[in-house]
Amino acid sequence: MFKFVSSLRRLKSSQNLGRHRFSQQARKRSPPVEGSESPVIPAFDYTPPPYVGPTADEILHKRNQFLSPSMFHFYKKPLNVVHGKMQYLFDENGRRYLDGFGGIATVNCGHCHHDVVQAIINQVTTIQHSTILYLNHCITDFATALAEKMPGDLKVVFFTNSGTEANELAMMIARLYTCCQDIISLRNAYHGNAAGTMGATAQSNWKFNIIQNGVHRAMNPDPYRGVFGSDGEKYAKDVDDLIQFGTSGHVAGFIFEAIQGGIVELAPNYLPPVYKSIKKAGGLVIADEVQAGFARTGSNFWGFQNQGIVPDIVTMAKGIGNGILLGAVVTTPEIAKVLTRRSYFNTFGGNPVCAAAGHAVLKVIERENLQENTHVVGSYLKERLTALKDKHEIIGDVRGRGLILGVELVTDRKLKTPAKTEILETMEMMKDLGVLVGKGGFYGNVFRITPPLCFTKEDADFLVDAMDYSMSKL
Repeated sequence: MFKFVSSLRRLKSSQNLGRHRFSQQARKRSPPVEGSESPVIPAFDYTPPPYVGPTADEILHKRNQFLSPSMFHFYKKPLNVVHGKMQYLFDENGRRYLDGFGGIATVNCGHCHHDVVQAIINQVTTIQHSTILYLNHCITDFATALAEKMPGDLKVVFFTNSGTEANELAMMIARLYTCCQDIISLRNAYHGNAAGTMGATAQSNWKFNIIQNGVHRAMNPDPYRGVFGSDGEKYAKDVDDLIQFGTSGHVAGFIFEAIQGGIVELAPNYLPPVYKSIKKAGGLVIADEVQAGFARTGSNFWGFQNQGIVPDIVTMAKGIGNGILLGAVVTTPEIAKVLTRRSYFNTFGGNPVCAAAGHAVLKVIERENLQENTHVVGSYLKERLTALKDKHEIIGDVRGRGLILGVELVTDRKLKTPAKTEILETMEMMKDLGVLVGKGGFYGNVFRITPPLCFTKEDADFLVDAMDYSMSKL
């Protein structure tokens, strides 16, 4: 039995977190119907150490006193998550929950994955931090491994502390390289909350009234709510028109997410013509892979690969470190040279502990074949969610790929009226059954299903059955 120890060295020798095993063929079952017994969480041979910390009420009281008033939480009674193991989380009472949110598409390898934890412990007990002004093999080893996952000439890595910082740096690089200020992003995009990235973010509920210059927002190629449906080429023409009538005819770049925060996947055949328009205008193409990268789409390691282009700059965070504070910008040697015009320095970028964790993540994804698991389990999960749409009128759309899926709830399928209240009620009931999912989208009516990539078909069945059961109670 796992025994809690406080010392990192003792933890190193006592941890026995095991290894991920893929699910066998999912057991056949009939979906739950109203009045039936509630679904039961899959068996999991693990017991967390006893929790002796403060209660949820005590934490919430201090949070309200000492943390930012802008912070919000899920659920009427906030959940106090105190322990994690692979695709499961535990509350203060030891109750286990299936994590269908993955820390907002971040915990790709699974909570407290043995190899990632061991890499962190090994490094933090060797040297926690120095500076990139000295040599350390951790940063170069990780950069080399990361560059090997990139297509084309994307070989130069700048490490950052977050996705926002990575996108800020990418936009600055594009402006420096092209000697142009105009950036094009998409409506409904989210690229961060700093001054520059807030300009590229195009949702009013994430934007403050501060100066946000030099960004133009193109029509969002949203297959469900967009005016052109799934016709990617018509949306692409809007980018060309924007260049011609909204700029000088020259742009610094175009920044996009292959799958946006509300789990909106770009319409088919959209990026290739946009790529041509941006190149014709002298700009660079920036792929924001903060959410969709690191095998989360299943079909490819990077989200942009699903649309058949190779960008000039790629930004990443979230899944890069399995929860460690880490981000990166990857570009070509030629483009990278622009930062030599002045001194560019990042105190914590490439920190040895973070780099060791990131390198371990890449090894786990490869060794445990998590991309293939994501494709197989994600396809199965999407099929089951799509079948659920036929049963529940409140489900307006099921979308995404791999283990980055969205379920949009509406009160009227024809009008696509957002079901803002109903999604909260369903989330509460699913939580009570032992399933945690996120929600997002501009109207807050989309379930964001982004679990750890070690998810099994049994987990997928439980999640869908819990959603089915909960919706039947609305």
